[in-house]
Formats: sequence, C-alpha cells, structure tokens
Amino acid sequence: MDNETLFYIFGIGLAVSAVLVSFLGLKLKDFPGKAFPLVILWFAIFVGGATTFAVLHAKDEEKAKAAETEPAGKEFEEESKDVEAEEAEEEEDEAAPKKGKEEKPTASGGATTTLTLSADTSALAFDKKSLTAKAGKVLLAFDNPSPIPHDVAIEQDGKEIAVTPEITESSVSLSADLKPGDYTFLCTVPGHAEAGMEGTLTVK
Repeated sequence: MDNETLFYIFGIGLAVSAVLVSFLGLKLKDFPGKAFPLVILWFAIFVGGATTFAVLHAKDEEKAKAAETEPAGKEFEEESKDVEAEEAEEEEDEAAPKKGKEEKPTASGGATTTLTLSADTSALAFDKKSLTAKAGKVLLAFDNPSPIPHDVAIEQDGKEIAVTPEITESSVSLSADLKPGDYTFLCTVPGHAEAGMEGTLTVK
C-alpha cells in the first residue's frame, strides 16, 4: 500500500471520527466523560498518521518529478555538446585557408556566441534576467524542465527577430545574426512576459 493511499485512509478516518464524536456529543449528555483520554489518543493517532503520510507522499511526488526531468536534462546536455562540436568545426573551417578564393568577411563578423537559458520549475520566470553576446551569430539554448509550456523570442523595438516553438519538459535552441545593440528576450505565451519572463540581451 503506497503513502498516498495511507494518507487518504487516515484523512477519511479522521473526518469520520470527527463527525462521530460530534454526533455522540449531541446525543449523550456526559460524553466523553471518562473516555476523554481515549478520544484524544484516537484523534492523535489519525492526525499523526495523516500528517506523516502526507509528508511521505510529497517526497514521493518530488522523486517522481525528478525522474521525469532527468531525461530532459540529459537531452539538453547532448544538445549542448552538439552545439560545441558545430562551433569547433566552424572555427576550423574559418581558420583553414581557401585555395584560389579570397576570403570574404561576414556581414556580422565574429564567432558564434552560445548562450544558455532555463525556465523556472515553480514560477513564471527565467533563470537569468540579462544576457551578453558578441555581435554576429548568437545561439541561444533554452531548457524548459516545467510542464508549463514556454518559448523564447528575441525582439528589438517590438520587432520579433527569432523565436523557438513552445516546449514542455524538453530543450530547444534558436540562432540569429545580431548587430550591436540592446535586445529583449521573452516568453511569448500570453501573460508570461508580463509576469516576469523577459530580460535584456546586450550585443557588443
């Protein structure tokens, strides 16, 4: 029998006992009389049992939630490794001379900047309120361990530049070529940015 079932058994027993004692108190003039210590002991058993199994049930739920979010964390780690591998390949390609062709600088210039951002599991919030990147390609890796759907968008002056799909208990990334300036990163799910899911991205 699990902790949740035992919690309900003790809770129901406590409620039934309270109703029964109230009924007897109305019907019997001298109730509880000499039985008062037994009544107190009876209620103490049910209150203690309900409290104990409520705490144990809460711990079971925390363990189950941790087990559910673990795969998402591993997926995020693997994605981060893939991103690092891609960056290393790009740097090697940039460093290698091209035969017969003159290298042309990119419009944005500079190497890719990788940023990480996570959603809070218990509130409408990101784990960071500000991010900093170099001008050029910016890769934003977003992890949402929460069952509440979130996304991340990059905007400047109210104009959306890039946005991820909405995700729950998983990870996703977006990339954008950004010029120097101040940008806003936010969750576009209605009401989430207003509740605090936004921050400042400074590109230098």
